[in-house]
Amino acid sequence: MNKQLYINEIQALFDEVQRSQIFEDQKTMSDAVSLFPVDEINSKYEKEKNVKGFDLKQFVLSNFDFLDTKTSVVREKHLPIDEHIEKLWDELTRTAYEERGTLLKLPKPYIVPGGRFNEFFYWDSYYIMLGLQVSGRVEMMENIIENCSYLIQTVGFVPNASRTHFLSRSQPPYFSLMLDLLFETTKSQNIYVKYHDTLEKEYAFWMNGEKDVDNNQAFKRVVKTANGDILNRYFDSENDPRPESYLIDIEDSENAGEEFFRNIRSACESGWDFSSRWFADGESIKTIETLNLAEVDLNCLLWHLEKTLSKSSSLQNLSEKENYFKKRAADRKQMINKYFWDEVSGTYKDYHIKKNTTTPSEHVAALYPLFLKIVSKKQAESVAKNIEEKFLYQGGLITTTKNSGQQWDFPNAWAPYQWLGFQSMKNYGFDELAEKIKKNWCSNVERVYNNTGKLMEKYNALDLETVAGGGEYPNQDGFGWTNGVYLKLKQN
Repeated sequence: MNKQLYINEIQALFDEVQRSQIFEDQKTMSDAVSLFPVDEINSKYEKEKNVKGFDLKQFVLSNFDFLDTKTSVVREKHLPIDEHIEKLWDELTRTAYEERGTLLKLPKPYIVPGGRFNEFFYWDSYYIMLGLQVSGRVEMMENIIENCSYLIQTVGFVPNASRTHFLSRSQPPYFSLMLDLLFETTKSQNIYVKYHDTLEKEYAFWMNGEKDVDNNQAFKRVVKTANGDILNRYFDSENDPRPESYLIDIEDSENAGEEFFRNIRSACESGWDFSSRWFADGESIKTIETLNLAEVDLNCLLWHLEKTLSKSSSLQNLSEKENYFKKRAADRKQMINKYFWDEVSGTYKDYHIKKNTTTPSEHVAALYPLFLKIVSKKQAESVAKNIEEKFLYQGGLITTTKNSGQQWDFPNAWAPYQWLGFQSMKNYGFDELAEKIKKNWCSNVERVYNNTGKLMEKYNALDLETVAGGGEYPNQDGFGWTNGVYLKLKQN
């Protein structure tokens, strides 16, 4: 049956399955492939569910397929780490030339993160591409870009991941950075011309509603400050529990604030699910307020998208568009320093829309303005000092200074921020600090690999005797972005 499965089509059954916890991982049911037409399954379920002796798990296993739910790699012998990664590229390669269950169709092969994540993820794919570049796998880099373009052209944006239940949100917009990476590899500027229309479409998605928003208001992903300046925020159009974490969301929502589910989902669009960065009290997920924030990372990425659109317009002699996007980028650069720079702590933070001030959370997304080279040397020095003193540990850069038990908080070190940290320091000539970031994290990755034969989703930066924890599921092995960043750092 080659039909996309939308979870809401089997809502009653899905709700019972997730609440009954017949599967250890809530993602199992959201990845299911229906074996029969959905109305047939629903009809059978309604008839049988109240019959004495009804076995819910057996019913589900008889009506759904659960193939390819987890990537597990077992080696007969312990290979050197770089050889292991080279083999992993092939083992993590998937195709989806037709729709299966909730899985979206994509025109080209792609690389999945690994573990329980067996679909195409947006921002993960950029960090995977860093490693593919080192491995000389240019065709797969092109495939990833082509898949992103296909999604933007057909859906209007790149979803969080390639499943139907992610069609209400995206992830950090890395498409323009992907083009830069391919240009760096092939030296062909034609890439910007080829995907100019795709860049415009993605930009339109993030700026949708700009004309409808009043001062001191937010609409979808657009924020207009009290001064009438335009910023962006993460947002999800749905306000229901996430199918892949259904019961967790329902339980967390008890006594939580308004629009709890939308705040949860909007944090997922950032890729940081979850962190004290989003919590009003800095402690509890029940106080999550993602919708009240404009984020420094998102606004920096959109600055890069505007710059790239100016460039792709220029290459086609579209002078009106070139000037338009050049001005948008110049305005945003000014806004980034106006709204996200925190003079007191000497670093970048998120901006609270309602309080008209930066948020207290200290986090490593402060690196983005340095990574994209949009700050002064003086500001860069201040951020570098902050990063070295508060974020750099023996096992790499942590994400926040707060230990909340959430996976995007202290003491976890995630691959993307090791690359962002290394490159940011290199950009401003802080070579010694860049080397320290590289060495600390790479040696942590090597230590865990030597002990376990695995590359992990995240690492513990503080306690080098343990693997990282926190979050809604156990640490996963595979792992796409770790492989990519490790190879790229070792090459530099």
